[in-house]
Amino acid sequence: MDEKKIQEGVRLILEGIGEDCTREGLLETPDRIARMYQEIFGGMGKDAKEHLSKTFHVKNNEMVVEKDIVFYSTCEHHLLPFYGKAHVAYIPDGKVVGLSKLARTVEVYAKRPQMQEQLTAQIADALMEHLKPQGAMVMIEAEHMCMTMRGIKKPGSRTVTYVTRGIFEKDTELQNRFFQMVR
Repeated sequence: MDEKKIQEGVRLILEGIGEDCTREGLLETPDRIARMYQEIFGGMGKDAKEHLSKTFHVKNNEMVVEKDIVFYSTCEHHLLPFYGKAHVAYIPDGKVVGLSKLARTVEVYAKRPQMQEQLTAQIADALMEHLKPQGAMVMIEAEHMCMTMRGIKKPGSRTVTYVTRGIFEKDTELQNRFFQMVR
C-alpha cells in the first residue's frame, strides 16, 4: 500500500468537506487513516492458498462446519463498513484443514474493498480450489453501514447471502442440514 497517497487523499477529503487539516484534532488523522487502512485492507494481495494448503488426511468425509465467524469488511461502493458472521461448510474428500484456517480464509477476502455477494462466492471458490472437497457451502449475514447510516437509514437490517458448490448445489437435504446447523 502507498501510505503517502492515502495520506494525501485523506487531506483532500478533509479539505473538500471544508475542514482545516492543520487544526490540532486533524493534524495526525491522515497518518492514522493510512495505518488503519494497512489493517482493514490487509487482504489485498493475499491468497487463501496460504491458509488452505496444509491439510490432514481423514477417513471420515462428513460435513465440517465452522459457524459464526465474525468478520469486518468495507463496501466497495461507499467505502463504509459492513460486518457480520460467516458460516462455512465443506464435505471433505479425504483431507481436512485446521479449523482456524477457515476463519483466516474469510479474513483474506473480507479485508478488501468488497461486495457481500462476491465475498460469499470467493470463500466457497477458494475452498473448492485449494481443498478439493466434494462440496462447499458458505452463508454470510451482515449489516451494511451504507444502508444504516446513509441512504435508506434502516439500522438492524441484515443482508443474507449464500452459495453452494459441488454436491451442495443439487442436494437440498444437505443444504437444509447446513442451515439447521448454523441456526
